[in-house]
Amino acid sequence: MGLFMYEKKGIHAYRQDSLKSDLASADPHRVIQLLMQGALERLALGKGFIERGDLQGKATALTNAVEIINGLRDALDRDTNPELVDNLDSLYDYMTVKINEASATRDTSIIDHVMELLLQVKGAWDQISEADKQKAYADRAEARVGIA
Repeated sequence: MGLFMYEKKGIHAYRQDSLKSDLASADPHRVIQLLMQGALERLALGKGFIERGDLQGKATALTNAVEIINGLRDALDRDTNPELVDNLDSLYDYMTVKINEASATRDTSIIDHVMELLLQVKGAWDQISEADKQKAYADRAEARVGIA
């Protein structure tokens, strides 16, 4: 059991270091992808904790998922495509409400529903082409120069 614990800690430390390294070199698009992936992982963990009756683990995992989704909300660029931003903001708000409901009721089907929604958003985000990303970065830089 002791060896397993060290292996688990080592894997966790590796993942943390790998994530920090990935974030340090990531462009804004990649950061959003990593946040979405992190939220999905926390939701899956929360679901597993519910299924095993681990209430503390459930609370931690689902709280982390909500915090990540709130981070996604904070990252929305309110100056571009206001209708899309409003829709995403509402969707992220809905997700946090549903996660809190799932936590309170221990209903894993609600977590599945939130994961499906987030996977759809992530799938669309993952489809953004490199050319579109570069255009968005250029537009953002141009807007900042115009403000300064």
